[in-house]
Amino acid sequence: MASFVSTRAFAKSKGEDIAIKPITDSVALVTGAGTNVVLVMGPEGVVVIDGGTAERSGDLLNAIGKHAKGAKPGTLFNTHWHWDHTGSNERFGKAGAKIISQENTKLWLGADFTVAWENRDYKPRPRIAWPNQTFYQGAQSLAFGNHKLNYGWLPRAHTDGDIYIHIPDQNVLVAGDLVSVGSYPILDVDTGGWIGGMVDANKALLDLCDDKTVIVPGSGPLQTKADLTAQYQMLSTMRERLIDLVRKGQGDRRHPRAATDGRVRQEVGRLHAVPDECVPGAFRPRARAGQDRLNDDMYFSRGIPEASR
Repeated sequence: MASFVSTRAFAKSKGEDIAIKPITDSVALVTGAGTNVVLVMGPEGVVVIDGGTAERSGDLLNAIGKHAKGAKPGTLFNTHWHWDHTGSNERFGKAGAKIISQENTKLWLGADFTVAWENRDYKPRPRIAWPNQTFYQGAQSLAFGNHKLNYGWLPRAHTDGDIYIHIPDQNVLVAGDLVSVGSYPILDVDTGGWIGGMVDANKALLDLCDDKTVIVPGSGPLQTKADLTAQYQMLSTMRERLIDLVRKGQGDRRHPRAATDGRVRQEVGRLHAVPDECVPGAFRPRARAGQDRLNDDMYFSRGIPEASR
């Protein structure tokens, strides 16, 4: 969030009606809940991926019940901690659902902290809203009826707890806010976001796709491999430009537009965030790395920095 901030961050419509549209015979997209919500249907019930906002959680559960003909959702995935994706956690938790996330997502939901760009303090969510099945790293899998949901952690990208969920037999990839539509991707540096990690995450997602894969972003319309490739190329170009600016000793306040001019806009003309709002956070140190300034390109390098392991 704090980096590459666009005006869409947390600016979801509260008045939009909840609608459920099929992606495949077994997978559906829910809109109007605050963010994209994905349903996977099976004989055991429903798996839900992301839960929208708390304000829409009651309407969401009612809509799921009608769509699933009374079948109860027994599993909820959190792709990351942001409250517009985890707003249904308390309702699901009270209903006895399994809530799955990467461990860092659980830690943020139970923490007291500040997100600087919002000038907002976050208080711990009720314990019932915390994920009750977490993992640290490595490939994970959930067997659900005839489906297999593969998921894994993509470190230090949008946040430090992002996961993807891949449903190979349906050729659907749920990417959360690792994929952005209509704006530059957001890097929440206050909770572990990082441009190098986002580049790596996009490459990892591309490796899971073919030309027919349906990619579900955190919000907005469904995407294709071509769309994800364009975002990956844009982020890679921006990363290289930021490295060049740092090596030249040029800070964010002096040349905020330099990283997004020229090739970046030509390659990804559909993205329209304001550069003055996007770039400064990318120069900020990672909160947990404890850096006061950037004096080399370690911040932008691929892989996980030693200080973050």
